[in-house]
Amino acid sequence: MAVVATYSDDQPRQPSIQALVDLVSAGMADVNELILSKAGSNVELIPEIAKHLISSGGKRLRPMLTLACAEMFGYEEKGHVTLAASVEFMHTATLLHDDVVDESDMRRGKLAARKLWGNQASVLVGDYLLGQAFKMMVDVGSLEALRILSSASAVIAEGEVLQLGAAKNITTTEADYLRVIEAKTAALFAAAAEVGPVIAGQPEPMKQAARTYGMELGYAFQLVDDALDYGGSSADLGKDVGDDFREGKITLPVVLAVARGTDADRAFWKRCLEGEEVADGDLEQAIALLKKYDALADTVERARTYGSNALKALETLPPGAHNNALADAVAFCISRVS
Repeated sequence: MAVVATYSDDQPRQPSIQALVDLVSAGMADVNELILSKAGSNVELIPEIAKHLISSGGKRLRPMLTLACAEMFGYEEKGHVTLAASVEFMHTATLLHDDVVDESDMRRGKLAARKLWGNQASVLVGDYLLGQAFKMMVDVGSLEALRILSSASAVIAEGEVLQLGAAKNITTTEADYLRVIEAKTAALFAAAAEVGPVIAGQPEPMKQAARTYGMELGYAFQLVDDALDYGGSSADLGKDVGDDFREGKITLPVVLAVARGTDADRAFWKRCLEGEEVADGDLEQAIALLKKYDALADTVERARTYGSNALKALETLPPGAHNNALADAVAFCISRVS
């Protein structure tokens, strides 16, 4: 799969989501306004925590998928804006909960909310945002959209529990891990894309194609993040490089390295990830093992395969500027680690 697009001057350019950002800019302005409105509360701590995370950046890729996948069918009403805002609230709530479960200190280059306000407040504000998300879904009046997004919310929670079982467990298999990221990451990408043609009143093949696009993009996005944790930068990740390692997270690069390594290698992973005995130099040794067994390269190759599947799904959807921009989003995702 090519990940660097070639333009009229025949010179390759770094992939970008700028075309997508430009196409949905009007809708995203409405989404951002709605987000700030719905994050309000008479309970002072709720908007304070919510706005800390909402204003801290992030590409807002998921709500942009909802807007683009509706607008590519000529949809001109405002239901997709409300659904896009609910998607972003679901994602934000998940981040608040994730940081508590993972005991993360940083989020998008800033102190995680739990470090500023505590775990209890972070969990409860996450719950509030989920409640607001469901209220917005109901406001749209589409039972199908409500079903898709509410199902995604349940699947994400299942993914959190699955991840608890995989955490600090070096016997986790590739299949086990892919189940985790399907639930935790890909499911929301899939739902965010699918509700676009749903709100636009499109037939089942269009809904399924959008869902497949989102699901495959979600897989690719997470696998690239997994690779970046061992080979990227804090700017790429919005957190410290090596956080997954220090938190004992079993991600695909580790799964592959453990399966391919020696007994001594497995003893190293067991000490660091299961025993939480991380010493100076262990992260560097972990990276060396991942490279020795091609675990990082193969993780990226799997991400490319999922990206290729996403592009294939776009062939069913209407051609044009939105389709092209969604293809650019795939290339951008992969390019972060290329």
